[in-house]
Amino acid sequence: MIVSIIILSWNTKRLLKDCLKSIYSLDPKPYSLELIVVDNGSTDGSPEMVKKEFKEAKLIQNKRNLGFAKGNNQGIKAARGDLIMLLNSDTVVHKGSIKKLAGATKDGPLQAVSPLLILPDKKPQIDYYMKFPNLWQICLYHNPVLRPLALKIPLVRDLICFSPKKRTFGVDQLPGAALMASRETWDKVGLLDEDYHFLYEDVDWCYRAKKLGVKLKVIPEAKITHIGGASWKKKLKEESFDFYQQYFSSLLLFVEKNYGQGKKIIFRVALIKNWLLSSVLILPVAIFSPRAWKVVLDKLKLIRYFLIVK
Repeated sequence: MIVSIIILSWNTKRLLKDCLKSIYSLDPKPYSLELIVVDNGSTDGSPEMVKKEFKEAKLIQNKRNLGFAKGNNQGIKAARGDLIMLLNSDTVVHKGSIKKLAGATKDGPLQAVSPLLILPDKKPQIDYYMKFPNLWQICLYHNPVLRPLALKIPLVRDLICFSPKKRTFGVDQLPGAALMASRETWDKVGLLDEDYHFLYEDVDWCYRAKKLGVKLKVIPEAKITHIGGASWKKKLKEESFDFYQQYFSSLLLFVEKNYGQGKKIIFRVALIKNWLLSSVLILPVAIFSPRAWKVVLDKLKLIRYFLIVK
């Protein structure tokens, strides 16, 4: 059996090196491993590092950043494996995890699995196992004031995402940060939708997969440490409005494509109301905090964009 692991990277040289080292240092395996690194136009020396230190890996170099979907699709098309796994470059694979994931795909012909993603402090990343987009998420999770409280209250949290369990559990969507499926499953569901340049590509793929009867499962015994957003956090810090504009555009694209035009209007109205509310809640702090003031300005720009421009 061949397991193909596709690692998409954009200016994450140090993290990419740690990720590759964690894979190559795994115990002897009952499968052949194919590593495919897709570099999305990095300028930090990532491709040169792969060529020099990980010669076994296949390297696909793009001249520019083609986005998450297109970059991963390149890797999927090039993969020879019976199992194909998407893996972010800001991850460290724990020993035995690939073997456990590979074993879990044998439970049925149409399976897709993910490990339990954990933070460097070993806490689970619960917001990587979200339910399909719903209005509770708009009102609670996408409100920076209410989000911390919503994720701490079990009954409220269950409206937003799936809480981790000790044994295998089913979910609505698996994170594209670490997602494995058989070639048969990939062939049936298809590639990632390249209309999504950034975010919600994996959500869309999982939605299509579930409609086709694919079982999506998290395997807690398999663990992968995930830094989370190593690439997009740079963009968020430098161009926060552009980041949120793209994020919510992708969300509304998912809603329009899978729920219909009517639901898209409802979601857009809910987002605008949420941005207004959160701006009002943050405003007293913004008077004394430049950072909070920038958040308020970003939300007002988002309201204008999605109300007038979009």
